[in-house]
Amino acid sequence: MKIPILTSLILLWCLPLWAAPNGGQLYQRHCAACHGLSGQGGVGIPLALPDFLAHASDRYLQATIREGRPGRVMPAFQALSDAQIDAIIQHMRQWHPGDAAKPGSPRVTVGPGDVKRGKALYGEHCALCHGTNGEGGKGTGVTFSRPRNLPIMPPALNNTGFLAAVSNEMIKRTLMDGREGTPMISYFKAGLSEQDIDDIVHYIRSMEQDTIHWSPDREAEPTIVMDSDYDLATTVENIQRAAVGVNFRIIRVQHLEDGLFSEDQVNSKQVIIYFCNFNFINQALSIDPRAGLYMPCRITVNEDEQGQVTVMALNPKFMSRIFNNSELDESCDQMYEMYVSIMEEATL
Repeated sequence: MKIPILTSLILLWCLPLWAAPNGGQLYQRHCAACHGLSGQGGVGIPLALPDFLAHASDRYLQATIREGRPGRVMPAFQALSDAQIDAIIQHMRQWHPGDAAKPGSPRVTVGPGDVKRGKALYGEHCALCHGTNGEGGKGTGVTFSRPRNLPIMPPALNNTGFLAAVSNEMIKRTLMDGREGTPMISYFKAGLSEQDIDDIVHYIRSMEQDTIHWSPDREAEPTIVMDSDYDLATTVENIQRAAVGVNFRIIRVQHLEDGLFSEDQVNSKQVIIYFCNFNFINQALSIDPRAGLYMPCRITVNEDEQGQVTVMALNPKFMSRIFNNSELDESCDQMYEMYVSIMEEATL
């Protein structure tokens, strides 16, 4: 029996929906910007290391992609389907196919351990890179904007996302084998006994009791908006005066649509004020280069058809939630307070 032409066309149109996800394309879209096109690393840790792929189980990678690392730049990819995540992992496995079938091989088992003794051993052998309390290398993984003395930024071990994803066996295997291509040496070859390593594993696992829970302002709106009791020109002047009053320098004042339309088509009732405190900008950029997305500071003043004047700024607390960088939170909070102070002084 022949299939009607219309049915055939519908089936052909739907084929892409049924096709398996393309792991390479998904990796390039969601992962490559931080981890490199070929997994060589960058802002994020290198993923193409043979030792890493040999130690990391599919479950570990699935949980890492799904839940991310709260407060450590690595976001949670909750919108990806299980099939898409699995496709990304299979793409990663192709970098070293010989290691893909045996993650964590040869298998290790973790015996009983002494947490107190493990803490002392951790302080002696691990704390210099991973932090006294397992907080990881400074900078939460973003390294482009600051000097560093390590080729990669050591990950946080007390992170809720890491501890939920990693098994005790993976931690032990990493400690025993090290990770070639990184400063992570084999502590077994360096002289630690298997019992020493078991003790460290149990101490790291005990960090679950005292992990750092990153809690950005989930209620933060994308913008800060206030009505002004003044006309447009007066409000613009007030904003400039208020910004200068808290040590900001006015960079420029222009119509919002300047450069987008011809001069006679520009909406003269929309004005944007750019201002800057270079010391603050340098501090924020040294923490996370992405802070440049909301630098320099800017406030927009708009007058609607009824003559109501409104001032608006991007909410840094909302940006903090997007950045997933706990170290940047303080700067975002400071910026929020400065925006509110300037806008309130200009409008009340």
